[in-house]
Amino acid sequence: MTSPPASVPKSVLGPSAARTAYLVLGMHRSGTSAATQLLALAGAELPANVMPGDEHNEKGYFEPWKIAMFNDRRLRASGGAWDDVFGFPHRPLPAAEEAAWRDEGGALFDQEYAGARLPLMKDPRVTVLLPFWREILEQRRIAARCVIPVRHPLAVAGSLGRRNGFSVEKSVLLWSAYMLAAEAYTRDLPRAFVGYDALLTDWRAQAARIEAAHAEPLPGLDAKAGEAIDRFLTPDLRHNETGEGLARAGDAGAVAQDVFDWFAAAAADANPDSALLTRARARLDEMRLAMGPLVSATTRDLDEARSELIELRQNHAYLQSLYDGLREERSAAETTLDALLSD
Repeated sequence: MTSPPASVPKSVLGPSAARTAYLVLGMHRSGTSAATQLLALAGAELPANVMPGDEHNEKGYFEPWKIAMFNDRRLRASGGAWDDVFGFPHRPLPAAEEAAWRDEGGALFDQEYAGARLPLMKDPRVTVLLPFWREILEQRRIAARCVIPVRHPLAVAGSLGRRNGFSVEKSVLLWSAYMLAAEAYTRDLPRAFVGYDALLTDWRAQAARIEAAHAEPLPGLDAKAGEAIDRFLTPDLRHNETGEGLARAGDAGAVAQDVFDWFAAAAADANPDSALLTRARARLDEMRLAMGPLVSATTRDLDEARSELIELRQNHAYLQSLYDGLREERSAAETTLDALLSD
């Protein structure tokens, strides 16, 4: 495992690159939304259709929800799902099938980012599908800069437990898989590791680290943008204490501890020990061999059922709105008829 590059030659990312995508990578609930909004306010361009906020993230997710749904389908096509703890490494499909998926994904990307010179894509699923999405970007001659937020896995687990009902063990193992993917798939790209707590404490220092790692300034980071970022990155975004330590999560906690130690060092500009990631991946591979065939298939089937339920609920809501509209029209018509009869 290699350390993050200290710098990137200007020739790779300079003005000669017609388009450059900012990719925010990492696990769900790990600070990707905060990093994405910083980049958006600093000049990168969000997609046309952004997932709105909810009770779990009131300030918004900033995800391209159409691409997120596409990614869910692509993950299921290869036998996994977004919450498959063995979803890393990437599972390519046969060449003809993969080409068809790339065509569909590329067309969707073009719709969402039409005309954007600096498209900003944040969907955690892209992390484990990054080899697939890199081919789509390369077909369009779009360069890439990566930002990888680093948050303690137990803080992520607390959020996933409330939102999804996941156990601590599943949450920290899933976090580990996503972070291993983020590191492995970006070694040849300009990338910045950003501590989530450091981002909330002093975002300007983290923005400077992003600029240094990318060897380019953030395109629109002026005083006005800084004021907007100050209003967004507030202390109330900090939730979920890290608790009593990862040792209580057994083997999953041991994997997550190694991964977190590496990323914490990278986010602090220290020299991370590559042996940590080697050991974590070996442990994850052992678990995959023992449990992967059962876990991945079950996770895929549950995700498909969950997606079908969401679609049914959306269709029900749509039909209910039509029904309510027809009732209002009928009531108005009856009122008009009563008025005519009374005359």
